[in-house]
Amino acid sequence: MKVTRPLASVKFGASVEFAPAPSSAVIDKLEGDPSFLPDLLNSSGGLVVLKNLHSLRDDPASLVRISRLLGPEVENYRETLTAERFFHDTVPEVLVLSNRTPCNHFPPPPPEPVIAAAGTFPIQFPHRKGWHTDQSYRRPPPDISLLYALEVPPAGQGQTLYADCTCAYETLSDSLKQSIENRIGIHAPKWVGRSEQAVRDGIAPRTLLPHQQPQHHRLVRRHPVTGKPALYLCEDGQMDFVDGPIKELETGPDGEGARLLYELVTHATQPHNVYVHRWARGDLVIGDNRCLLHTATWYNAKKFTRVLWRTTVMGNPGQEYDGDSKSWISKQGYSPMHGMEDA
Repeated sequence: MKVTRPLASVKFGASVEFAPAPSSAVIDKLEGDPSFLPDLLNSSGGLVVLKNLHSLRDDPASLVRISRLLGPEVENYRETLTAERFFHDTVPEVLVLSNRTPCNHFPPPPPEPVIAAAGTFPIQFPHRKGWHTDQSYRRPPPDISLLYALEVPPAGQGQTLYADCTCAYETLSDSLKQSIENRIGIHAPKWVGRSEQAVRDGIAPRTLLPHQQPQHHRLVRRHPVTGKPALYLCEDGQMDFVDGPIKELETGPDGEGARLLYELVTHATQPHNVYVHRWARGDLVIGDNRCLLHTATWYNAKKFTRVLWRTTVMGNPGQEYDGDSKSWISKQGYSPMHGMEDA
C-alpha cells in the first residue's frame, strides 16, 4: 500500500495505491487499522483516492464496510430524498449512477466553448457548471460521499472535479470573510422548481410537504474534526432562487444574494484550487461534503457506458446541527419522495 500526497497539481488530497488483492484482504487491512482512513481524509483536506480496488465490483457490501470506517451511519437510500431509479438491486446503502436503463443518469453537456480562452480544460465557474455538495437540501446534511468506478468512458471524458472550500475560505479578503460569517444559504433540490434556471424559465415551484422543504445552512461551516472553516454552498441546481439563495438578501437569479453566491463559487473553483479526477476502473474516491465542492463533466453517453456506485456517510455534521432531527423523515408517515416520484 503506497500513500502519496498531495494529489497531482493541487495542494490537498491523498492517494492510496493497493496491490491487486481480493476485497476481503483490502477490507481486513483497512479494518485492522480503523483510524487510518478517517485520519488520512481529515489531514488531506477531505479528499482521498484509493486505486486498484477491482475486486469490490463483485462485492458491493464491501463498499459499505469501507464506508462504515468513516462515520456512525451509512445511509439507506430508500429512506432519503432519492428517486427509485438510482437504487441498487440488493444493497440499500448503495446508489447507482449510470447512463444505463433504468438509472438513465446522463452527463452534463460540454461547456461552451469546449476549451477555455487559454486553451486549457475548463474548470472555473461559470464556464464549468454543476458545482455542488451532495444532498445539501437536507438538514443535517451528509458528511462524506464515496464513489466507486465499475465502468468508465475513455480518457479525456467523464472526469470529476473537486474544489477545496477550506482553502477557498482562507484566501478570501478579510472584509468578505466578515460579511459572510453569519450568512445563511437556502438549499433545495433541482427538481422542485426553485433553481435559477427554473425561475428564469417561469416554472412554478412544486408544492412541497413539510419534510421536503428547502433547508438553511451557514455559508461558513466549521469542520467538526479539524475545526477549520470552509465555504458551504452550491450553484444553480441546488440552491433556492425563489426565497434565496441567501437569506435576508435580495432574492432571485439577479438579486444581491445570487451575486454574492456566484462571487464565492467563482472564487472557490479557481483552477489552482481544483483537483481533476480522471477515472479508472477500480478507483474509489472519498470526498468530504463538509469542505469540498464537486462537479461532473461530459462524456459520450451514446457510445460509452459509465457505472459508479455511491455510498453516503453521515452522523457528524458539527455543533450547529446538535439536536436536529432528520428533516427528510416525514412526521405524517409519507415516504421521503412522496409526490416527487418522477424526479
